[in-house]
Amino acid sequence: MIEIYPADSRFTSQHDWLHSNFSFSFAEYYDPNNLKFGPLRVLNDDIIQPARGFGMHPHQEMEIVSIVLSGYLQHEDSHGHRATTTFGEIQRMSAGTGIFHSEMNPSNDEEVNLLQLWFLPDTRGLTPSYEKTSYEIAKMKNNLLPVVTKKPTSAEVAHIHQDLTIYLSQLEAGQELTFKQAEGRRIFLFVLDGELVIHGGLPLKQRDSARITEIAQLSLIASTEARFMLIDLP
Repeated sequence: MIEIYPADSRFTSQHDWLHSNFSFSFAEYYDPNNLKFGPLRVLNDDIIQPARGFGMHPHQEMEIVSIVLSGYLQHEDSHGHRATTTFGEIQRMSAGTGIFHSEMNPSNDEEVNLLQLWFLPDTRGLTPSYEKTSYEIAKMKNNLLPVVTKKPTSAEVAHIHQDLTIYLSQLEAGQELTFKQAEGRRIFLFVLDGELVIHGGLPLKQRDSARITEIAQLSLIASTEARFMLIDLP
């Protein structure tokens, strides 16, 4: 089964320094029928104005992944971690038993656009931890590049405490990829830009998403050059 969610179906939250689109229930948006997809609990598409951001605040029992699409994001937390992330890098924080952190835009003149994803961990009571990794952007071309997974095989892939893998891809117009997974798993697909046709004829445009179950093999064809995120979920 494939459920397509157009970009304009997301809930939009607008503040003076923050523009967000929520794919799942979050903050002031609550829909009991849209709480999660497997262990994927939150996908927020945020634009933060220069020199603004989220001050110190707590989290607990959640795996939090930030993917910067443009600009810079500065992280600081109560366990002494401090790092700045941009496109081509991933940050993963395991909130575990409890952690405070801030996420700020350190630039004085450039917005930062990021995706923040929250996943339910497969184990509770973890010691909080933080990790920043870098991947080669060129390896996204006509390829599904793993950037986060439970069992990373290189330092370019971030580790997460859940049985999932996040892939990023940049597919040239007319090119096709096929994703295969074990029976009984889920696929979450999110188009960053461009246009895709999936599963033999279903179109997806910029910021559209699809929640896919009961399909172990998925075809993806780029109608135009397209960047997208694909998540293999239990």
